[in-house]
Amino acid sequence: MTIDTQTPTTGPHPAAPKGARLSGRAKLVLFVLCAAQFMVALDFSVLNVALPALGKDLGLSTSALQWAVTAFTLPSGGFLLLFSRISDLYGRKKLFLTGLVVFAAASLLATLAWDPASFLTGRALQGLGAAVIVPTGMSLLTTTFPEGPLRDKALGISGTLMSLGFTVGMVLGGVMTDTLGWRSTMGLLAVAALLVLFLAPGLLSESRAPERPRLDVPGAVTVTGGLLALIYALSTAAQRGFGGVDVWGTLVAGLVLLAAFVVVESKSPAPLVSLPMLKRRTVAWGNIGGLVTFSMMSTVIFVLTLYLQETLRLSSFLTGLVFGVQGVASAVAGTYAPRVIGRFGARRTLIGSLLGQGVFTAALLTVGAGSGALVATVAVSVASMFHLGAIISYGLIVTSGVPDAEQGLATGLVTTTQQVGLTVGIPLLGVLATTQGSLFDGVRTVLAVDAALVIAAGLLVAAGLRRRAA
Repeated sequence: MTIDTQTPTTGPHPAAPKGARLSGRAKLVLFVLCAAQFMVALDFSVLNVALPALGKDLGLSTSALQWAVTAFTLPSGGFLLLFSRISDLYGRKKLFLTGLVVFAAASLLATLAWDPASFLTGRALQGLGAAVIVPTGMSLLTTTFPEGPLRDKALGISGTLMSLGFTVGMVLGGVMTDTLGWRSTMGLLAVAALLVLFLAPGLLSESRAPERPRLDVPGAVTVTGGLLALIYALSTAAQRGFGGVDVWGTLVAGLVLLAAFVVVESKSPAPLVSLPMLKRRTVAWGNIGGLVTFSMMSTVIFVLTLYLQETLRLSSFLTGLVFGVQGVASAVAGTYAPRVIGRFGARRTLIGSLLGQGVFTAALLTVGAGSGALVATVAVSVASMFHLGAIISYGLIVTSGVPDAEQGLATGLVTTTQQVGLTVGIPLLGVLATTQGSLFDGVRTVLAVDAALVIAAGLLVAAGLRRRAA
């Protein structure tokens, strides 16, 4: 049986019959949604290698270069939950297309930037567009493809491309900066957004929640403000450490606002986040697993970059090749992950993936100060395969059994976990790499703590989900 994607705008989504296949149109829909996710993942890393050239061209000091990254991560993480709920109420396709327009225009502004202010404005608007694209794209995917093998496959492809996009961005950013200049990295994103925007309107069907309750404004203000403050504090700490008054001030403010958000939601007649949903074991433990795998794997990549270039003195090109191998490993894992999940279930796959990621992160402790590039390549590649298994399975655990009317909320939580995970890992652990005497000792300390946390998370998730079959 072939499944098309002309889905209803409301109501429960029927499960796909066994042996169902995707139609040609469904494959195009999947391509468009995955291309958008890949584009955003690319944006997280494509500029990293280009930062020195960018700073020289625009007159950004070394200390100010962090804002090229922070200007994007602040809105992309801070506004995710808000836009995921707005899309439930007013239309996921409509918001998705709006996000693409904002992202394309912002990328063009960043490409043509004439001074630091215009560039950082473009980056902030890119982040705002990403905060719309990511949760609405995931909601459209989970409401388009029925629960079961088809959704498993769709989420597997999406997760693979997200992981691959982050890796490809690191390699592609260096090549494009060396050959075409740093502006080409932003121009590439503008072209990609326009391509998706050209294809999406005729392929996607509109969907929204069956009812339109009032938007929870107090909840939106407290959670958005809390996430913005928290991401700012951690992003700044990654560059300057935790000694600054502004870091601690915004960190405390963020935690207070998030605590206020919980109180507001418990009393709101139409909450932005349903607290009963957060109390679901699958939602809570699934997101914990996702948070750990994202934050700890991003930290591994960060410290390995330091190790390969600063300790082993590898060139940027050879370092890129190491992460290119990781990208190939992720692609292979994405091909087999749905089969593994189909055989063992999402719960066992998540637990096994976390434990495997932790074990192969620990294997990186065998590298030496004078050699170890090959060991690092193999270990990080295998760890990334387990990492991808965790990404796909935790998304399935969190969204399975959730009605279409709440898919925007569920996927909003999934994508918020992703963004926060990518943000918090490096500042929380990466600072250890520069405070342990030698850089090599610092890298080993980070890897040891990282591995221990991932293995501990795997054991805790196993205990938390022990009575639930995903």
